[in-house]
Amino acid sequence: MTIYNTVDYPEFMRQQYVFAAHIRNPESNPCPEAVEERRMKIYCELFYNNVESFIANSFPVLRQIIPDKQWHAMIRDYFANHLSHTPLFPEMPREFLKYLEQERMAQPDDPPFILELAHYEWVELALSILDEQAGEEKTIPESEFLDAIPAISPLAWPLNYHFPVHKINPDFQPHVPGAMQTHLIVYRDAGFEVHFMEINLVTARLLQLISSNEHKSVRILLQQIAIELNHVQPDIVIRGGMEVLDDLRKRQVILGS
Repeated sequence: MTIYNTVDYPEFMRQQYVFAAHIRNPESNPCPEAVEERRMKIYCELFYNNVESFIANSFPVLRQIIPDKQWHAMIRDYFANHLSHTPLFPEMPREFLKYLEQERMAQPDDPPFILELAHYEWVELALSILDEQAGEEKTIPESEFLDAIPAISPLAWPLNYHFPVHKINPDFQPHVPGAMQTHLIVYRDAGFEVHFMEINLVTARLLQLISSNEHKSVRILLQQIAIELNHVQPDIVIRGGMEVLDDLRKRQVILGS
């Protein structure tokens, strides 16, 4: 952690910086002279244990698969060196994810999927506390849905990973990416429950088209999918696509307009 020059600060502020620096990294920063070391040790343990426990609970699978020594070395480094931009506890998992993605030096014993797994675990928490509402969907008869303009709910996030992150556990830790990407949807329902579902490449492509669409109908988007697949019977693609979209509508992933 960078200790800023505090020479021009009032004495009480200099003491605060020394106090905080020692708590974050007691091995590299001296104990404040005015505080007994025994008492400072209690402070150090309380602060660290609080942060470590919160992160472990936010990333339970990551915690399970990383050995204790490696885990605590990583959390110690995060605690000592990462400068958070928010004091809010619900934002701490995002701060830890930023640390993993942008600051931490990869270690030889890191699992190759560490960043993707951390992101996958963060998504569930992020969506559960997202201050967003899907709004009321206008009811559209199934016979008219083909000509409606679809939209993805703001409470549904399509995700793509190189590793099957939703299957990783202490007994399944792949060493190389899958032959094909893993496509998932994470969504929050009206009861504030967060769900994950795996989708295939074609459905992922359809959601990609919908996410960037403003005026094309369901029919036109499904026809585009049929063209991209070079399918000899476009009607089969359209019927299959309608079945998929109907399921996603019931799950409140897709909204009709």
